[in-house]
Amino acid sequence: MKKTCAIVGASGYTGRELLTLLSRHARLQATVVMTARAGTAPEAPAFPTDPTIDALNLDRLGDVDGVFLCTPHGAASEIARTALQRGKKVVDLSADFRLRDQAVYQRTYGSAHPAPELLAQAVYGLTEHHRAAVQRAELVANPGCYPTSILLPLLPLLRAHLLDAAAPIIADSKSGTSGAGKAPSERTHFGNVHENFCAYGVGNHRHTPEIHQEAGTDRIVFTPHLLPTFRGMLSTLYLTPRSGVTADALRQCLLERYAHEPFVKVYSKGQPELRCVQNTNQCHLAVAASGPLLVVTSVIDNLLKGASGQALQNMNLMLGLPEGLGLS
Repeated sequence: MKKTCAIVGASGYTGRELLTLLSRHARLQATVVMTARAGTAPEAPAFPTDPTIDALNLDRLGDVDGVFLCTPHGAASEIARTALQRGKKVVDLSADFRLRDQAVYQRTYGSAHPAPELLAQAVYGLTEHHRAAVQRAELVANPGCYPTSILLPLLPLLRAHLLDAAAPIIADSKSGTSGAGKAPSERTHFGNVHENFCAYGVGNHRHTPEIHQEAGTDRIVFTPHLLPTFRGMLSTLYLTPRSGVTADALRQCLLERYAHEPFVKVYSKGQPELRCVQNTNQCHLAVAASGPLLVVTSVIDNLLKGASGQALQNMNLMLGLPEGLGLS
């Protein structure tokens, strides 16, 4: 018998990606598809094959096993509270539950946290590193796309103590425009993106505290850039190794850590590219030496491994389903 789920915020990019993934899922079906806005009329589907997107109605959350929240930050908390009270598994794709410290949340998002009582129970859903906790969780905070692309290569290296503990870690990241969401803006207007390339959020991007929290260090210098593409993300990490540590040692560490992970591939030679991972739930990694530094490159599809694909990994685990269902 199939499990059922609700998608709240189904008209955005991540919501629509979930609709696509669930349309080919053998054991999980989206039976409730809603906007994140109360009091609005149903929305016509973006494509003829999509379902109608209904107005937000929290009473309908009682009819499903799991709830995906694809809402702007701040809007997910009340919906999550209601769903949890009704015994539902919740994966939040917004930023509401990623930061554990209320004060850090307030500094980052400019307002008090709307549901501080839920922060302690939220599990950070970087699946490959928190699988057991995700399986037991009622509420999962799906990681941001930039943090996913940085933490997957970085965490094993930090935990193996292969890096100079005093040196800064440079995370130079580039994302397609879909990372900014569906709402139009001056920055993501086609005329401003086409044949252009720029850094943004330098020194104050909202994903920085999340990266620092999960890596356990604030010496990561993170700079995001906007690519003139729709989907895909590439992060280049510039790392100072401990004395005697080579590129081969870093590569071997990553190979051993991810040897049995179906969605992470470590290259023995060559460099990954966006086209290697677009429209997949994969993260591809490579290591090379460059002068005194070691360089790790990491590529993901920001809408899948960086959002909806990872969310489905987590929901599969929470509902007792095989982790990779719907993601092949």
